[in-house]
Amino acid sequence: MTSSNSTLTRGYTIALLAAIILSTTAIFIRYLTQTYHIPTLVLAFWRDGFVAITLLPVLAWLSPALLRVKRQHVFYLIAYGLVLSIFNAMWTLSVVLNGAAVSTVLCYSSTGFTALLGWWLLKERLDWAKLLTVVLCLSGCALISEALDPAAWHSNLLGIFTGTFSGLCYALYSLMGRSASQRGLNPWTTLFYTFGFATLFLLSFNLLPLGIPGAASSPTDFFWLGSEIAGWGILFLLAAGPTLLGYGLYNVSLTHLPSSVVNLVVTSEPAFTAVTAYVLLGERFAAIQIVGSLMILSGVVFLRVYEGRLASRASTNGIGKTQSAPAD
Repeated sequence: MTSSNSTLTRGYTIALLAAIILSTTAIFIRYLTQTYHIPTLVLAFWRDGFVAITLLPVLAWLSPALLRVKRQHVFYLIAYGLVLSIFNAMWTLSVVLNGAAVSTVLCYSSTGFTALLGWWLLKERLDWAKLLTVVLCLSGCALISEALDPAAWHSNLLGIFTGTFSGLCYALYSLMGRSASQRGLNPWTTLFYTFGFATLFLLSFNLLPLGIPGAASSPTDFFWLGSEIAGWGILFLLAAGPTLLGYGLYNVSLTHLPSSVVNLVVTSEPAFTAVTAYVLLGERFAAIQIVGSLMILSGVVFLRVYEGRLASRASTNGIGKTQSAPAD
């Protein structure tokens, strides 16, 4: 196997594993909001905060050097944290309004945003294969979310808007993650600081009188779960488990693949979420939504095969690793 194909395989494997792990986050959020009725922005605050709190001692013990960043990167990480905080706020609210499965699908409207913005801002390749994959993924998203049904726009306009806006924020998060790797920032360092800064932003979203839906109405709302040990345990598990590992692997995959490719691979997440939501929450997918899921998975598989053939052809022609890898 060529080095470029090995890099592709490693990147796709890590991105797919990230999708599987991230697919459980909506299930946790849906359960917490339905069972304990915790305000969405309060939930997002604790989720991001627990990630930073969990990662701090791990990095301090295993590799303290990863906690140090150059001054030139600080403002970039603050901006990255702001994008993450808005994304997590919109995503959590979308889960409440749309359900676990549909909110996950709407979030992946980010595929189109990421491909176009990656081509424009990061000079990533945008060829016919990637455009076809974007069309397949977005079409699948439309079928699963029932966005083609005019009644859905009238009955749940806020939900669809929130879910789509979370997709735009996810695209920005992906692009900034790729940019962070190009700046030489370690993906785990990036994860710690972005979630740390996102926690501070979410704290301000809750405390300031901004009128944001789902925000804390008073400081006591931060302790909404009170003495519910099981609720706190599930919230911590959400952060320390699927969020930390899922986002961490997502950031690692961005060091191997362009942001547009990673985002397309992770669009397989809705299919995994749908299965889990069906088993645990009783959410049902209609036949057309199953077709949409298959379209998304087909697009991801097609892109992997296409990228692999490009790498093999370039290697056969004697082109070096730099040219045979996906263009950034």
